Amino acid sequence: MYKIGVLGLQGAISEHVSRLKELKQQPVVVKKTTDLHQLDGLIIPGGESTAIWKLIEENQLFQPIQNFANDGKAIFGTCAGLVLLSKATIGRDCTPTLQLMDITVQRNGFGRQKDSFESKIQVQYMKESYHAVFIRAPYIESVGEGVEVIASYDDKIVAARQKNYLVCAFHPELTDDDRFLEMFINMISSSKNINHV
Repeated sequence: MYKIGVLGLQGAISEHVSRLKELKQQPVVVKKTTDLHQLDGLIIPGGESTAIWKLIEENQLFQPIQNFANDGKAIFGTCAGLVLLSKATIGRDCTPTLQLMDITVQRNGFGRQKDSFESKIQVQYMKESYHAVFIRAPYIESVGEGVEVIASYDDKIVAARQKNYLVCAFHPELTDDDRFLEMFINMISSSKNINHV
């Protein structure tokens, strides 16, 4: 069992907490700096990336999350979390980011709320297709060296990994398919083994 934080400022917080409990993990809702202490990993959930960013600043969480990442702790960003983990965003609705993962992201790349959709996608390391739920979804426009693309939809990158970071443009917490969360838990396990060597 791992102690996994869910950034609890705005967005799909309770859904991630529920999925983690079902996977026999110990979720912690993170709202302040001290909530990051002793965590094994952190999820930045989907929601409104601009609103989450403002609350990160208001709660003085920017540097603590940076430190958490630099310590090699695993971080999983879904939808808005993907946007916030990126080095840069493009388009008319640019937002500041945590500058952690070497990707450039198009916010709301697949359209607004009315353009939300679901689709089967093929994912690296998964034998069966994955049913992805896209809600006001971003996509990854470009990736830097060391970023592994693990899923695309309509020739647009929708999931990737780099070092201790995992991101996806969809909402894995809204399905019964836990393979993305299990991938993240495996990353936590690997990072803890590395850190203890």
